[in-house]
Amino acid sequence: MRNIVFAGLGAMGRPMATRLKEGGFQVLGIDAFEQTETAFNGQSISSEEKHHCLASCDGLFIMVVNADQVRSVLFGAGYIESIGQGACIVQMSTIAPDDAVSIAKEVAAARPDLLFVEAPVSGGVVGAQAGELTIMAAGASTALKECRHAFEKLSKVVFEAGQQPGQGAAMKAVNQLLCGVHIAAAAEAMSLAEKSGLDTSTMLAMLQGSSASSWMLKDRGPRMINEPGDVTSVIDIFCKDMGIVCDSAKASKAFTPLAETARQLFISSSERGEGKLDDSQLIRTYRLLNGMS
Repeated sequence: MRNIVFAGLGAMGRPMATRLKEGGFQVLGIDAFEQTETAFNGQSISSEEKHHCLASCDGLFIMVVNADQVRSVLFGAGYIESIGQGACIVQMSTIAPDDAVSIAKEVAAARPDLLFVEAPVSGGVVGAQAGELTIMAAGASTALKECRHAFEKLSKVVFEAGQQPGQGAAMKAVNQLLCGVHIAAAAEAMSLAEKSGLDTSTMLAMLQGSSASSWMLKDRGPRMINEPGDVTSVIDIFCKDMGIVCDSAKASKAFTPLAETARQLFISSSERGEGKLDDSQLIRTYRLLNGMS
């Protein structure tokens, strides 16, 4: 795999596509926003040129917001028909396991000659920029082998979730369950410290060095107690992701009360108009409930 068409040049997609380009791959970026697309490619790309590049590419990587957008990339613009024979579709967006299974079946029905890999990621924008994402890949061994070199440029580790579509998405759902619950737990702890009149910087330093610490506490904690700065992941993303988690749990008949509670906290923040804030600002919900806003 040397020639790649990368669909989705948003907060995650653009640094990922850049990593591949800097790693020696020929990369054409496509995006719903023409200005974003032109900025990445250095020139405007016509529809005809996109279809021509798809015909000669080794892989189509997709990194968009949801399953509807994945389907739009594949079927809405007719790209599925233009992809060269034997190429690999690499679906990296965070979507529900059921959607991952359905999309794989739709691709197989339309183009049985194509390889298909689902490979959702964890690590956020910082991980994408550094090429240190965690990839959760599922697909046939031959398809995963085709992606190996590209994955090495994007990640610090690749976990093979299985050979069946949906297994990568299921692994990502479990990961997001803990991420969402950990953010909510960190916000709850730090809001309790505030309500108790403690110095939050001292409290955070103590927690970060104790057995109570977590990666999310270390990363989000400082942003919870300081003035909001850079946005690395917004509250609305976790509204979506925790929805996937909870829907997946229901489909599996799994009991996930902590995930359900965390989901409602994120939704509450979003419904107050805070959906585009950094997800560390979930603490505002606790402050409001504690009468501190």
